[in-house]
Amino acid sequence: MAAAAVAAPGALGTLQAGRARLVAACSARLGPGWRLPGSLMGSRVAPAIWARGWASAAGGSAPRRGYSSEVKTEDELRVRYLEEENRGIVVLGINRAYAKNSFSKNLIKMLSKAVDALKSDKKVRTIIVRSEVPGIFCAGADLKERVKMNPSEVGPFVSKIRAVINEIANLPVPTIAAIDGLALGGGLELALACDIRVAASSAKMGLVETKLAIIPGGGGTQRLPRAIGMSLAKELIFSARVLDGQEAKAVGLISHVLEQNQEGDAAYCKALDLAREFLPQGPVAMRVAKLAINQGMEVDLVTGLAIEEACYAQIHICLSAWNPHDQSEEQVLCIVN
Repeated sequence: MAAAAVAAPGALGTLQAGRARLVAACSARLGPGWRLPGSLMGSRVAPAIWARGWASAAGGSAPRRGYSSEVKTEDELRVRYLEEENRGIVVLGINRAYAKNSFSKNLIKMLSKAVDALKSDKKVRTIIVRSEVPGIFCAGADLKERVKMNPSEVGPFVSKIRAVINEIANLPVPTIAAIDGLALGGGLELALACDIRVAASSAKMGLVETKLAIIPGGGGTQRLPRAIGMSLAKELIFSARVLDGQEAKAVGLISHVLEQNQEGDAAYCKALDLAREFLPQGPVAMRVAKLAINQGMEVDLVTGLAIEEACYAQIHICLSAWNPHDQSEEQVLCIVN
């Protein structure tokens, strides 16, 4: 980092001047109870305090959530907390078969409520977003409902969709979109907000808004170029082209493509396999790694390296404080799982 600063005069001074602002942003992304290390913030956070950020909030403001395979919300959105060897994996299943899983006011409200609960649940390790409807992931906004809205309602409704998709993008744990069917418009924007996307070869994906003489309004114009590059993203948005799973894999839109199975859930099965791979890893490391990557991608390399250094330093505090004879909840949450 020092060499980079020498090569680019003034870069280090600019970095130092904006460091407090960066730290504040990173701390906000980490969520309640988090702080970055004292080397960037002044006084150092004690390891026990850092560790407690992963336990229930002090004072018991957030009750611990039990794990069950039961449906946790109304039928349009099913939230399942998996059990046994899959404990820590949460599945958000969209279930509006009669409307091709399109975003209604009610579904957006339920998604917002579910995401709000998940982001503060320290036992959640990975979240899978899928469809409970065969052949459909999400068809975007519910245009039939939108037609019935007053003109003054349309703007706030689109803003709410955008806000919920942003909330999913900002979840502190890994997120996987399992695309086993049609993902158009806002449906693809929902998938783009996830860290990893997997799809069946028969799935169909596209930002098709220009066919309706509008543009993507749920983050598509920003996240698609970041996923596949600016030129190709422009081509796909300008043409409203729809890709199948193989084509989406070829352009880098998805990470894995699978032949669809008889049950119609090949992408979900692959997402579950990936989530199981994540489970044994340190939960603090997973969250901080996601933070470092996400924040680093939005800034120049010198600043990104400073973010990585700050995140690594806080992990090191936990490791340095580890005592093999201490089996307290704080230490276990910080180091093991």
